[in-house]
Amino acid sequence: MQITNTILMIRPVHFRMNEQTAVNNYFQEDLDIRNSEINTRAQEEFDGFVARLREAGVHVITIDDRVETDTPDSIFPNNWVSFHENASVVVYPMFAENRRRERREDVFDLLEAEGFRIDQIVDYTAAEAEGYFLEGTGSIIMDRVHQKAYCALSDRADEDLFIEFCEDFEVFPVIFTAYQSVDGERKPIYHTNVMMCLGEAFAVICLDAIDDRKERKNVMDHLKADGKEVVAITEAQMHAFAGNMLQVLGRDGERLLAMSSSAYHSLTPEQVATLEKHARIVHSPLDTIEACGGGSARCMMAEVFLPES
Repeated sequence: MQITNTILMIRPVHFRMNEQTAVNNYFQEDLDIRNSEINTRAQEEFDGFVARLREAGVHVITIDDRVETDTPDSIFPNNWVSFHENASVVVYPMFAENRRRERREDVFDLLEAEGFRIDQIVDYTAAEAEGYFLEGTGSIIMDRVHQKAYCALSDRADEDLFIEFCEDFEVFPVIFTAYQSVDGERKPIYHTNVMMCLGEAFAVICLDAIDDRKERKNVMDHLKADGKEVVAITEAQMHAFAGNMLQVLGRDGERLLAMSSSAYHSLTPEQVATLEKHARIVHSPLDTIEACGGGSARCMMAEVFLPES
């Protein structure tokens, strides 16, 4: 299956701008308010988003972050873990040292208590010692049906490590580099999932971010070959997190497309109409999380594809 009804989300307790990730996440902003206020706002946005998803029938499993670990980006669990249909869990190497503390085994215990089966844990974190990173479904966009994986290379997505992942999970790698303009320079985008979303029958992608024509054509060829209706977004829309969406299953198998309100309001009526052919849009305001965290709705949701025990 390409999409799931079950989502894991981590409720923040120390959310703030992470200085260790800001070095290559150009979506982050330094808000001139106290960290305690930032965290309070992020918790309100988190709770509101979870409520919207649950109202639509999504099975959302939440767990609080741990106070003692001081992990400002814990709200983005999809970067350190992914859960697969073959009953495997993958744990990923993280660029920022303080993000490595987000990894926690009690999450696996919680999922097993919820009735899911975990047979093996595939751990790539040893690559951190060599300075190589691959940040989960932030770096990797999976086409589970067509057995492909898309990855925009960056400081947080190493090519060799990505290929190793693809070999381990028997998927075909589609590799490119995506850029954004920062102070007049073109710099690699830190995560693939801020410029690309892959649904069952559609793809949202900022093609303007792929500067190399051959790489851009290769990505488009794969999407077209697999029957995806492509919704091209601009770089400005990408900065409003229009690429950071996730298609999920709601009540009675209803197709939903979850995104932030800023992403939704950046879309043109034509783009909305195209997406609504494939899913009902569910959006919620995530302004503080987006500004300080440099991530949005998709980053907050770790999909659970594990089989039931």
